Amino acid sequence: MYEKFSTLLQQKNVTAYRVAKDTGIPANTFTDWKTGRSKPKVDKLAVLAKYFGVSIEYFLSEEGR
Repeated sequence: MYEKFSTLLQQKNVTAYRVAKDTGIPANTFTDWKTGRSKPKVDKLAVLAKYFGVSIEYFLSEEGR
């Protein structure tokens, strides 16, 4: 999932820090996803999907990994 998040960051030319500020999701949450320490919950995926203009299914699907 983090790979897709990272791709969206690059496409939209924003940083994880900026997304954290704009969405209220703590920046360390993204770090935890990246390191595999935790997995994203649906509520956070919904916020990110809205922020980036994609569907939740985009993050959940195996395609594009």
